[in-house]
Amino acid sequence: MAHQHHVVLLAVMMIMLSAMADTDSFIFGGCSQVKFMPGSPYENTVNSLLTSLINSATFTNYNNFTIQPTPSSSSTVYGLYQCRGDLSNDRCSRCVERAVSQLGTLCLDACGGALQLDGCFVKYDNVSFLGVEDKTAVMKKCGPSIGLTSDAMTRRDEVLAYLETSDGSTYKTYRTSGSGNARGVAQCTGDLSPTECQDCLSDAIQRLKMECVASTWGDMYLAKCYARYSEGGRYSRNSNDDSNHNDDEIEKTLAILIGLIAGVALIIVFLSFLSKVCEKHKGGK
Repeated sequence: MAHQHHVVLLAVMMIMLSAMADTDSFIFGGCSQVKFMPGSPYENTVNSLLTSLINSATFTNYNNFTIQPTPSSSSTVYGLYQCRGDLSNDRCSRCVERAVSQLGTLCLDACGGALQLDGCFVKYDNVSFLGVEDKTAVMKKCGPSIGLTSDAMTRRDEVLAYLETSDGSTYKTYRTSGSGNARGVAQCTGDLSPTECQDCLSDAIQRLKMECVASTWGDMYLAKCYARYSEGGRYSRNSNDDSNHNDDEIEKTLAILIGLIAGVALIIVFLSFLSKVCEKHKGGK
């Protein structure tokens, strides 16, 4: 019986660990066709750039870098990262580090690459892309087309309309919205101007409505922005406070679970010891 409890607790722990890893969920990735020679000066420049992205993510959720040519390398390398607007610096840093690690595997020896995880986006190239609007559709997913009720459709449209609304005084690169059970989130990379960002988000939202007409949820990622919605409330985080609070609760729960698992393990060992003692005692008789 104790063993069954042990298994249940381990299962719950795995669920909690999975929740913490949500920001690491892979969305899309791509690499340039042009390759560089391993061990070349360009590789050192790329590694220097990616290290700068990771270090910067401990302080701010967006930054870009340009590594200028050196006597040993004639190429300039450009790079940026963008974390989801509700992430704490700690979670942002972990996400960027994870993205850079995956980029190293996915785009081995490639002169440029981009990778989007649920919580962050990282891109580098030897061709300048900083400040350049790019509305190329790179990933689209739609949930089940089960046919939303008219009320659900209204809520969905209200959420997307709010995400698309912006004026000079309330301009934000990261936006969240909610109406009833419907939730939405949208964001563009920090290198775009307010006008470019607004144009990109409007395009993503219009494509989302067109492609995922009656779906319960939908994701539309363009090269420099994305828009997502869900009737089930998949995107409900609205602030750093909520995010930090959730992190704290997860850590506390994990600590309790680990303590319980350790306690159950000790009980199993103790019961096993008693069983062996009893068997020896009976054998002695």
